[in-house]
Amino acid sequence: MPHKFGMFIHWGIYALSGFQEQYQFRMGIPRSEYIGLADKFNPTRYDPDAWVRLAKEAGMSYICFTAKHMDGFCMWNTAYTDFNIMNTPYKQDTLAMLAEACARHGMALSIYYSLPDCHHPSAYNSLSTHQMQPEAGDIPDSVLYRQYVKNQITELMTGYGRIYTLFWDIPPKINDPSINAYVRSLQPDILINNRGYDKGDFATPERSVPGGDCFKELTEACQSVGKQSWGYRIDEDFYSDNFLCGSIDKIRTMGGSYLLNVGPGPDGRITEPYAKKIRSVGSWYRRVEESFEGDRDPRELYRCPEAATVVRGNAVYLHCGRLDSGGLSLKKVTSPPESVILLNTGEPLKYGIDILPDDYDGDKSSMRAPSLHIYNIPVDKLSNEIIVIKITV
Repeated sequence: MPHKFGMFIHWGIYALSGFQEQYQFRMGIPRSEYIGLADKFNPTRYDPDAWVRLAKEAGMSYICFTAKHMDGFCMWNTAYTDFNIMNTPYKQDTLAMLAEACARHGMALSIYYSLPDCHHPSAYNSLSTHQMQPEAGDIPDSVLYRQYVKNQITELMTGYGRIYTLFWDIPPKINDPSINAYVRSLQPDILINNRGYDKGDFATPERSVPGGDCFKELTEACQSVGKQSWGYRIDEDFYSDNFLCGSIDKIRTMGGSYLLNVGPGPDGRITEPYAKKIRSVGSWYRRVEESFEGDRDPRELYRCPEAATVVRGNAVYLHCGRLDSGGLSLKKVTSPPESVILLNTGEPLKYGIDILPDDYDGDKSSMRAPSLHIYNIPVDKLSNEIIVIKITV
């Protein structure tokens, strides 16, 4: 995937609850009651340029926006339901405003679309998950609902410029390749995830870091800055910087892309606790970004238990996600490198071709050969980050 780090944005009328993006579904709120939130939604402090500037400050190059979440409320001017942003006190197409801001700042735009829909009378799908039971008068009908989806996708793929990716959510467990084919007919260069009506183009691990050294297929992982919600939440349990940096580091060194999510508040602002987390993690990302592009060391010369290794040209990058002390030994490296730099700060690190006490081989009752020892790594000073060391050979 050409873009490697992006901002996921979960925003809708559920922000008024201060609870979570699945507020209606998890709390079992009837449709007749939930739609009242639309009458109160007036995000007068929405500034999409501020969103894009924050993303760029963090080193992000694309934004994925929730055009429709599972409550069925649409954040654009759709002709196919009245349950949309134009029928709120705000009366402006928030997606159009974001698309224009992205174009102004050179930011790619992706669109999220939930397949479960708690508002549409034909949407109930017994094969899938996250489904509210039909209400009186509903007539579940997959064919009718897929036509509704297709109608709305036509609007989204033709009215908002070039779309980088389409993020379907909640697999319907219905195979209909014609829908993704139709999307591609409208946006030939688009990438589509694997949560829709067929396999799609890329995998989407959510709130998890798969094992292994590298991905075998295109992969975009996603995680929110908060543990409890993807949408805006009052008193959210924010993840630590170290946790988020570690997750991003692992996905990126495996060759994947990463979406880091925030939930703007009901007034349209990305509030300071969310923005602060993006800035902090983004600061680390921008300082070490060069270290993610390359290959795994095919010779395993620079492998060590404490780090993942990426090699590009004469540069070797050690991503030290498991560093437990201020020292690091590479037992197979017996010649001094040209330089060793702590990429987090740009400072040189001390190193030598040394014999250490733990180089003693008890089986042979002798010391092993001298090898590269990097020391005085400021692990405590950088405990909120993943340390990345650049070795030039």
